[in-house]
Amino acid sequence: MSTALTDLFPYPIVQAPMAGGVSVPRLAAAVSDAGGLGFLAAGYKTADGMYQEIKQLRGLTDRPFGVNLFVPQPEHAESGAVDLYAHQLAGEATWYETELGDPESGRDDGYDTKLAVLLDNPVPVVSFHFGVPAPEVVDALHRAGTFVLVTATTAEEALAVRQAGADVVIAQGVEAGGHQGSHRDLPENGCPGTGVLALVAQVRETVDIPVVAAGGIMRGSQIAAVLAAGASAAQLGTAFLATSESGAHALHKAALTDPVFPRTELTRAFSGRPARGLVNRFLREHGPYAPAAYPDLHHLTAPLRKAAAKAGDAQGMALWAGQGHRMARGLPAGRLVEVLAAELDAARAALSGFPTSGGEVR
Repeated sequence: MSTALTDLFPYPIVQAPMAGGVSVPRLAAAVSDAGGLGFLAAGYKTADGMYQEIKQLRGLTDRPFGVNLFVPQPEHAESGAVDLYAHQLAGEATWYETELGDPESGRDDGYDTKLAVLLDNPVPVVSFHFGVPAPEVVDALHRAGTFVLVTATTAEEALAVRQAGADVVIAQGVEAGGHQGSHRDLPENGCPGTGVLALVAQVRETVDIPVVAAGGIMRGSQIAAVLAAGASAAQLGTAFLATSESGAHALHKAALTDPVFPRTELTRAFSGRPARGLVNRFLREHGPYAPAAYPDLHHLTAPLRKAAAKAGDAQGMALWAGQGHRMARGLPAGRLVEVLAAELDAARAALSGFPTSGGEVR
């Protein structure tokens, strides 16, 4: 299915914007140069840090790319619950010889300043996570010549995306690694979720704008499946996390296929918001007690995660990963795009009953 967005890149492959230093300019450039859509993650960066990465990326590729923003979160966490969780983490701080972070370090992630930068220096695509931007924000980005994508985890959220005027909805299934992009995260919600294939079908019946499917996608045959379900493209995160250009910590990359970490779970342990990661000691011990308090817990645990990485202890790191993590391939990102495209080509040929082209990318 061709849309104005997918006309920007030859293959229906979008590299997910993974915050925390994973989606670096060299990764986005490699994906875009190979025919996919590379993304930078502005989350947890300053506005100037985002701008410098955009400049660096533009020096690496002349192909279209995207930038992802976090929508500011309403404050609903009880300070008492955060204080109690901090008390429970005191032993972790002692073990890693560090201090806990300040949970009051900020809630809006520099949202307005980042938007101002993106309006002054427009990029081809901007996506939003954790909520829907105001219609006037969408209109301003459109006037700047930018396509707007917004994550949704339910059909109802997709309708809100459509009503805000966005061009594309990213249907994020529960299989996805990292944070679920649900628009509201109340304590009583727990960690619900719908599988990507079912979600794409529901969203397609609810809104009339193109859909990008996300959630556990690691192979070209899975891309073919979500396209057959009605998506215009597939967004892959964990698949690109393992590539040589990814900025992920070496321990994180190795953990994806390490039998010590055979499964993933949705947890609030590291950030206070449901996020899928490999089950390690920290997740097991603290996940059941973590309150719904994002970004308070993200700030609180940041020094612990940094110290664990410095100590070479994967059991204390946030090892974000989707359900397909055991299928990760440590290829260069450009080569991975080519392999995925060839697999997609073969899957489509098999579905149509025609012979493949010998595995070559067309």
